[in-house]
Amino acid sequence: MRALPVRLLILFLSFGVLAHCAPPTCYSRVLGLSKEIMETLDKVHKSSRTTECAQFLPKMFLDVHNSCIMAKLRDFLYVAENLPLEYCWERPRMIYLKRRVRALYAIIHRVCYRDLVYITHDCEALDTGYSSPRYTEDRLQLLVETS
Repeated sequence: MRALPVRLLILFLSFGVLAHCAPPTCYSRVLGLSKEIMETLDKVHKSSRTTECAQFLPKMFLDVHNSCIMAKLRDFLYVAENLPLEYCWERPRMIYLKRRVRALYAIIHRVCYRDLVYITHDCEALDTGYSSPRYTEDRLQLLVETS
């Protein structure tokens, strides 16, 4: 008899957990994948097995709100797939990194087409990781008028 109330309680709590679950959106998938790529890229640079390979890779700081991300991903893929050392082609972490970048490119280009909102157009920020604020003409005009 005591097992029935416990089972009902577990069943009731599991419905509560399922109610808060939501399917991943295109935006959340892109954010998660870009974070995963950055973590893998960091591991590639720090690992003794892939340090030589990482020297050839361009620096990349992913920001899915930057309109230059597609060009950066395309350039990164070109370099990663044409590394001069054959040793790097077989490294599991390098293969994983290329697959993740290819998947992110495909998701942004095909699945999330016109769903993402690009806030900045600072291509240099994807190379340096530092985004400098740039004023638009309207904002600059307001700054000049108040001075």
